[in-house]
Amino acid sequence: MPDRETAKQSAAGTTAPQAGASSGTRATKGAPSAAEKHRRYLFPCVTTYYEQPLTLVRGEGLHVWDDAGRRYLDCFGGVLTVSVGHCHPEVTEAIVRQAQTLVHTSTLYANPALSDLAEALAQVLPGDLHRFFFSNSGTEADETAVALARVSTGVQEVVVLRYGYSGRSLMAVAASGQAPWKQFGNPVPGFVHAMAPYCYRCPLKLTYPSCEVACAKDVEEVIQTATSGRVAGILAEVILGSGGFIVPPKEYFQIVASIVRKAGGVFIADEVQTGWARTGTMFGIEHYGVVPDIMTFAKGMANGSPIGCTATTDAIAATLKPLSFSTFGGNPVTSAAALATLRVIQKQRLADNARIMGDRLSAALRDMQRRYPIIGDVRGMGLMQGMELVKENKIPDPQAASRILEETRRRGVLIGKGGLWGNVLRIAPPLTVTEAQIDELTAALDESLGELPRT
Repeated sequence: MPDRETAKQSAAGTTAPQAGASSGTRATKGAPSAAEKHRRYLFPCVTTYYEQPLTLVRGEGLHVWDDAGRRYLDCFGGVLTVSVGHCHPEVTEAIVRQAQTLVHTSTLYANPALSDLAEALAQVLPGDLHRFFFSNSGTEADETAVALARVSTGVQEVVVLRYGYSGRSLMAVAASGQAPWKQFGNPVPGFVHAMAPYCYRCPLKLTYPSCEVACAKDVEEVIQTATSGRVAGILAEVILGSGGFIVPPKEYFQIVASIVRKAGGVFIADEVQTGWARTGTMFGIEHYGVVPDIMTFAKGMANGSPIGCTATTDAIAATLKPLSFSTFGGNPVTSAAALATLRVIQKQRLADNARIMGDRLSAALRDMQRRYPIIGDVRGMGLMQGMELVKENKIPDPQAASRILEETRRRGVLIGKGGLWGNVLRIAPPLTVTEAQIDELTAALDESLGELPRT
């Protein structure tokens, strides 16, 4: 139920949809609600947040509205996907204009929206990464990258990371490093899992920086003991997203890339969550001073339209011979949305905003950490910040994380959670967030943490 203040605002008309806006899927009297239909017809494995599922019917900027007309500050953006705000007018205009012109071709034909997007990407990616394969999701982008690494090197084995997440295809499940996402087991062979650069829970019980980044150096031993000694490459999220926003030390990727290349492999940077200004630079890997051989994107690239992209060099791309195509990859409407999103990011200097607002958010979270012992760790870059909630001795506290989600929702703010145990609060508002909205978010978090029982 809304709190008293929200009820007052709703009565005053400040939280209801704008005049003339459709409430979307509000059920007629006696008919099942959208949430009830969701539960009745979708696979039971398709879970939702919250004890009482939230039905969203409209979005604008950083706000979304539910089917009862209540407004929320969205600080998770469909898992870091709504990058420039819900229904951004320039992105929406590009989608509508393209939908009225040409909706679909497949990659068997060239189309201007796709070609223009590819040209724009070639101008912003690092190094010589200016060959692209477009698909529909991060899962497909990662799968394409692994296939490309295997073909280009002639080797099958790929190093991946514990706590990593690559998607839900059979290959992606095998590559992922978290038991909850492995209901299929490890159906595709050829992956070896190295230590995660998880400083808060260092598997070697060391402390950064005196550890000398031993977790990165362990990749060499993994290659020597768990593979033939040669590998196709390493696939690694720049920040491990689903694993709990785990941020590697600044030296990590230079060390790992050098080890993998020495073993004949390529470095695949998974930028599905960190790409497109999220971390305060256009790409997360820019913080680490190394240029990947292959990069993957999705999520925030098209502000909510389904897209995946695998980028590489001329030489590596040339090793994949025809025939290959993608029915929906490079769809004109999605391509138009992605290009418009990129232009908004550039024009509004949203990488700078992500850095500045991320610093403000991080400072507030660290202040809470000093006051609430339940916060074991605060970590992140830019507008990708995590808070790990724990009991004594770093025991994960997923119940507290679920309670905080409920409490922040009650205060009109939406955040996410993740981590292997579900005990990490994931906070990632759209890149257009303002100081006032950061303060609203952190106030709701602070109040919600204050509701937890003290130990």
